Amino acid sequence: MSLWARPAQRAQLVSIARQQRCYATSERTSDKVPTNDPNPPAPVQNVSDSNAVPISTMGLQDPPLQELPEDSEKQRQMQAPNRAQPWSRSQQPRERAMSGPRFEQTIMEYQPQPHAAIELIHKQPVRWTKQRVASCDGGGGPLGHPRIFINVDKPQINWCTYCGLPFAHEHHRKYLQSLPMTTYPLEPQGAVGEVPESQRVSDEPFAPR
Repeated sequence: MSLWARPAQRAQLVSIARQQRCYATSERTSDKVPTNDPNPPAPVQNVSDSNAVPISTMGLQDPPLQELPEDSEKQRQMQAPNRAQPWSRSQQPRERAMSGPRFEQTIMEYQPQPHAAIELIHKQPVRWTKQRVASCDGGGGPLGHPRIFINVDKPQINWCTYCGLPFAHEHHRKYLQSLPMTTYPLEPQGAVGEVPESQRVSDEPFAPR
């Protein structure tokens, strides 16, 4: 229809455009969902209740397959064992990815559940140095990264842009300790994910760590 249509026709076009604009199409589905639904649908449990029924392993020494639907649903909604929400814009929520008939009778306890590195790196204690510039290569060897140099002049925790290890100058230790909280622990806490500074066994470029 031409833009030079009559006023009644133009009003009809505007009304149709407004009706179409109140719906948005998700990037991951073709279903049209109202953008501002005052009564959103209640979430439906994706895990089947049949998971609570033990399944025999047919004479094997493994225990029977059994899992409570409540526990399975809780694990399905967690993005990682140590983090509940996604940490990247391009990352799909686990509860959305593991949904549908394919995962209704899946024992979530036996599915891969790697810990989120974004949480593990913040368990690493600060590496204190007395030099103005610290260097980091991720520990060296094939599991490391190119060596970079980090300026630690400012009274703050400076992290490696490759692996995230934190560094700070010894001169600023008292100031950082006086802060109510820091993004990294200032001293070793004995956490399971801590990597000790003595992990390196050789300074050779391709030596094992």
